[in-house]
Amino acid sequence: MKKIITLFCLQFFLFAQAQEYSSSNIHSHNDYASKLPFYEAYSNETGVIEADVFIVNNELFVAHTSKEITPQNTLKSQYLDPLSNKLKSLGGKAYPSNKPLILMIDIKTEAEPTLKLIAQQLKTYPDLISNKNIKVVISGNRPSPTNWKDYPDFIYFDGRLNENYTPEQLSRVEMISEDLKQITIWNGKGVMTQADAEKVQAIIKKVHDQNKKVRFWATHDNVNTWMTLMNLKVDFIGTDNVPELTHFINNIKSTFYQNTEFHQAYVPRNGLTFSKKQPKNVILLIGDGMGLTQIYSGYTANKGQLSLFNIPTQGLSITKSSDSYITDSAAGATAMATGHKTNNRFISVDESGKPLELITQQLAKRNFKTAIISAGNITDATPACFYAHQPERSYSEPIAEDFLSNPSDILIGGGTKEFTTRKDGKDLSKVLMQKGYTFSDKFSSLDTIKNFKFIVLDDASVVSMKNGRGDFLTKSLAKATSTFTKTKNPFFIMAEGAQIDYGGHQNNVEYIVREMLDFDKVVGQAMEFVDKNPETLLIVTADHETGGLSLIDGSIEKGYVHGSFSTNDHTAVPVPVFAYGPGAQNFTGVYQNTEIYTKIMEVLSKK
Repeated sequence: MKKIITLFCLQFFLFAQAQEYSSSNIHSHNDYASKLPFYEAYSNETGVIEADVFIVNNELFVAHTSKEITPQNTLKSQYLDPLSNKLKSLGGKAYPSNKPLILMIDIKTEAEPTLKLIAQQLKTYPDLISNKNIKVVISGNRPSPTNWKDYPDFIYFDGRLNENYTPEQLSRVEMISEDLKQITIWNGKGVMTQADAEKVQAIIKKVHDQNKKVRFWATHDNVNTWMTLMNLKVDFIGTDNVPELTHFINNIKSTFYQNTEFHQAYVPRNGLTFSKKQPKNVILLIGDGMGLTQIYSGYTANKGQLSLFNIPTQGLSITKSSDSYITDSAAGATAMATGHKTNNRFISVDESGKPLELITQQLAKRNFKTAIISAGNITDATPACFYAHQPERSYSEPIAEDFLSNPSDILIGGGTKEFTTRKDGKDLSKVLMQKGYTFSDKFSSLDTIKNFKFIVLDDASVVSMKNGRGDFLTKSLAKATSTFTKTKNPFFIMAEGAQIDYGGHQNNVEYIVREMLDFDKVVGQAMEFVDKNPETLLIVTADHETGGLSLIDGSIEKGYVHGSFSTNDHTAVPVPVFAYGPGAQNFTGVYQNTEIYTKIMEVLSKK
């Protein structure tokens, strides 16, 4: 069996290199066949625009075959006139950005008479042939290199690998092109064999050693092919779908991420079993927007380590809401906080708007201590569903006010203004302090708070990991668990990794990965707490997946991932559920998200 290699894992495609590509590296293959010849490629500022040309009755026509020639599709009308007009409107610039442009004319009829007429027509466009940012390159049926000197110096040529050039001839070569199918039988899927990859690399090196650019024709036109050619440092990537390739290249900065900060995954204690025990405490960790792909992107970026993947018990949660195939965070969190499905945007009320009893309310009646933590605004949908009842998730001030009637002991997150500088003039912090809470708008105060009931809301501490949030989640969970263990009461903690979802909405892989790895740290911390406090059940899940993320490449060895998104919104795919500790076995299987609430209440009721 031939040894194969993954080109991305070989040596090349690191983030800085990925950014070297732009639309200037795009070759608009068979441009005349697009819906908007010239203009589509031009609007995307492609590096090369290609037109196949036939000479008929001393006129140059653009078409794929001679049978497709139509009177109106001339080289002048489709390419030379529009390009000349653009030059005039831009004061001589080829593109508004001042990028260079190559007009490749692929001759399909006899080389010398066709090229002679091309040169004659070009001379009628002095603004075009004298422009330093525009080159006309002849491909297809070309005159012999020995005759290139007979053509005006504004004419350049598309070279070939099997042609040997004098220094003078080489100076007229703009690029060297080759049929990729003559080198490899690779079909554009998966990876090349090592032997074929080495052949292609040798060809590219040979061309680059001549200080020339390289292009392959007869390439497949898909994402995997584009990535492979970029990875190999091919200068011009041919495509019949210019907008899609432009979008792909322009978005590499947000879809490719090379991780540089790694953490050790927590491994559960060997031999520790919970199968015959019942839990006293419950920690529910919710990774907002965290689907299996988000999890695996973190695993890849952390070089094959993830605490979450060391949890031995898994299930799947179906997230559909009452009124939609695709849930939002409000309906998804309501299901877990109340055991009832509801409509999107509803905060722990049923479809008619009637308040549903919350898990925090029910457990408080049984002398449980409860905490709600979020690495986002505490009035956002997911945390709000554990203390509020509102028919609309955007009612942030009424949501905040609902906490006054909730029995939870600890609230940590962002959202200071919803409590203290409200439009209605109320200062909820004063009311809460009268109710016995310590209230702070500085996360740094967390270490000094002695009260068993407290609220810490600091917007500056719930920025993204990229912008410096730091160890907010692990510190918050540690404070909650240390506080509750001093009381000897059973407890319930919900902690949300809110910003995995934000990264999905932004279609930003770095955002997702960094938030996922931060969330995994708090997962590992919670697992360790379970090992030290074996009456605690840990459940880790998500309210939904965000972004329709797929991974189109990555390296566990190097810790980078390359993703692709199908949407900037939520999707309907079931999300994983991980459980560790006494009662974990109840969370296997596939079930509705309401069952997370039901299963928690069932295992706690057995004590």
